[in-house]
Amino acid sequence: MRHTLLAASLIGLVWLALGGVHAQEPQGTLQRIAQSKTIRLGYLTEGVPFSFAEEPGKPAGYTVDLCRRVVAGIQQQLGLPSLDITWVEVTSANRFDRVVDGSIDLECGTSTNTVSRQKSVDFSLMTWVDGGSFLVKAPNPARRLSDLTGKKIAVMEGTTTETALRDVLSKKYINAEVVVVTDHLAGLNAVDRGTADAYASDRTILIGLALAIQGQMPVALADEQFSYEPYGLVLRRNDADFKQAVNQVLAQLYRSGRVIEVYDRWFGKLGKPTEMLIAMYLLNGLPQ
Repeated sequence: MRHTLLAASLIGLVWLALGGVHAQEPQGTLQRIAQSKTIRLGYLTEGVPFSFAEEPGKPAGYTVDLCRRVVAGIQQQLGLPSLDITWVEVTSANRFDRVVDGSIDLECGTSTNTVSRQKSVDFSLMTWVDGGSFLVKAPNPARRLSDLTGKKIAVMEGTTTETALRDVLSKKYINAEVVVVTDHLAGLNAVDRGTADAYASDRTILIGLALAIQGQMPVALADEQFSYEPYGLVLRRNDADFKQAVNQVLAQLYRSGRVIEVYDRWFGKLGKPTEMLIAMYLLNGLPQ
């Protein structure tokens, strides 16, 4: 009889513990979202086709669509009847500061996950995998960095592409001048005016820029990729509940294959996803 009572007591304690876990209130960012029924998302204005503004205050793009899916998933997780989005414009220079100071909860742009950046912010599961490349004004025949010896290469200041570009030029002993610019438009203008011979950025961004300016300035894309750029959504450090909520949505999106709907909307004209991107979706489609 005593053993039976003891077993029953232990079972009761286990159920109480489990009940406590399930009844646990959301903490950190999730708590603020649940109370305010609002989530603040950061977007870029020129990160075509990932994050850009079709009109002032109306963001669009591949990463923006992923963030919309994340918001819908978090709304469901929290059991909210509605969840409003406040879109906040950020730049490549201040995007991480806006996450750290709480101006935005999630940055939906083209941010590469690096070990050094993890000292100040955190990243979701990977959302894209890319590499640095460059474009030139047609009919310039340059297709590899070595073709730009003695030339000027524009690149956006403070990006991982700038760091990678300087590193590879040094390692390969390519004598080319790096010209820093503030944004993509400044880089394209430099190539158009001839103050730079090439503009370097992530390859997919360059493709988007080339499509956006077709008919205005003929350009050619290089064959070479000189860096590895794993993108992720950016959130504050030490907020495990919010990170898990974001990753739960992304993993399900990859696991179900529904992410291809987002891919097709923004990259369908370029053909099927690359083998590297398909592998990224598979590896990040974590089981529930």
